[in-house]
Amino acid sequence: MKQVRPLAITNGTLVTPSGLIEGALRCEQCLITQGEPQDGDEIVDARGKLVVPGIVDLGVFSIDKPAFHFGGITRAALMPDLSPPLDHPARVRFLAQSGKPDLWVHPLASATQGLEGRQLAEIALMREAGAKAIATGRKWIGDSGVMLRLLQYAAMLDMVVVTHAEDAGVAGNAAATAGEMATRLGLPSAPKEAETLALARDIALAEICGARIHARQVTTRAGLDLVRQAKARGVAITAGVTPAHFMLSDLAMGDYRTFTRLSPPLREEEDRRAVVEAIGDGTIDVIASGHDPRGPEDKNLPFADAAAGMAGAETLLAMTLTLVRDEVIDLPRAFDLLARNPARLLGVEAGSLETGYEADIALVDPEEPWVVDSRQMAAAAGNTPFDRQPVQGRVKALWKGGVRVDL
Repeated sequence: MKQVRPLAITNGTLVTPSGLIEGALRCEQCLITQGEPQDGDEIVDARGKLVVPGIVDLGVFSIDKPAFHFGGITRAALMPDLSPPLDHPARVRFLAQSGKPDLWVHPLASATQGLEGRQLAEIALMREAGAKAIATGRKWIGDSGVMLRLLQYAAMLDMVVVTHAEDAGVAGNAAATAGEMATRLGLPSAPKEAETLALARDIALAEICGARIHARQVTTRAGLDLVRQAKARGVAITAGVTPAHFMLSDLAMGDYRTFTRLSPPLREEEDRRAVVEAIGDGTIDVIASGHDPRGPEDKNLPFADAAAGMAGAETLLAMTLTLVRDEVIDLPRAFDLLARNPARLLGVEAGSLETGYEADIALVDPEEPWVVDSRQMAAAAGNTPFDRQPVQGRVKALWKGGVRVDL
C-alpha cells in the first residue's frame, strides 16, 4: 500500500535526535521530506501533541498487530522462538512479509539449528531472505566454541547477535532471583550472577573477533558494570531492557501473581535502581516491550510452573514516558531508546524524523491518563505486570509509510 496523497502534520512538537522542534512535518511517497505544507496535501493539526517516530520494538515473541498499533509500534523485530523456529530461509521470508502493509516485521535469524545451541543455522541464506539480525532466542548458548563460531560468522556478515544473558547452568528452572523475597515465597531461585557469568563470556568472545553483540536484557548492577567497562574498551556491545525491570522489583511477586513471572526474573530494588541509572547515563541503548502474550493455560498455574513472559506492547510507551517525567531522560533520548537505536541495530532507515527516512510517525498525547487493564487489552492475552496501574501517555494517531493506520 503506497501513500497516495502527501501528508503534512502541522503545529506539533517534533521529537528529533537534536531536540524538540515546533513546526510541521511533511511526508510524500512514503518518505519524510522537508518543507512546509503544499496545495493538495492532507493536513493534520497536531496542536498540543508530540510528533514522534514510530516505535521499533526489538525482540518480540509474537506478532500482535492490534497491540502494536495501540502502542505506536510500526516495526517489530521478531525473535526466532516460534514453532518451528526461524532457522530456515523460507520461514524468514514468509514472516518478513507477514505484517505488511501497516506493520513491518523484521525476523531475527535463529543462531543455531532448532535453537538447540549446537549447530549453526544457515544464517547467510536467512539474511538474503530478510533476516535483519541473529538471535540466540530465549536461551543462552552454553557451548563457548559454538558461540565463538557464531560471532566470527556474524562479524563476517556484519550482523548483530542478539543474546539472552543468563547462564542456563546456573539459572536452571528458577522462577525468582535468589534473595529474601524468593526465600519468603518459597520459590525456586537462582543467583543473579547467572547474568554476569553469561555477559562476561559473551563480551570476551565478541572482543576476540570484533563482533557486534546486543544483550537484549541486562538487569543487574554487576551486569551493567560489565557493559560499561566493555564499551569503554571499544567492544561493540549494546544493551537493552524492558519496562518491567526499571519499574518493578521482586517485591511485585509478593502475591504470587504469575503476570510477574518473567525471564530474567524480577530483581531486588538495588538492581532496579541500577537499571534506571544505566538508562540515564547511556549504558542501556534500547528499551523494548519483550511482548510475549500468554493465555490462561500458561499463567493460571502455580508461580513456579507458569510460563515466563508479559504482554508489553501496549504499555511500552507509557512506561518509558515515566522516565521523562522523573527527569531520568529527556524526550529525544526516550525515542532514541524506543526507535532510533533499535532501527540502527537492524540497519533500517526508520526510527527517526529525518529526511529520506520511512514516514513511520505517531501523534502522542504525553499527558493523557489511562489505566492498564488486562481484561481490555488489544493483545492476544493480557498478562501484564502493570495490571490496574494508572499511567500517562497515549498514541492518538499512527502512520506507516505515510498511510494512516486504524487504531
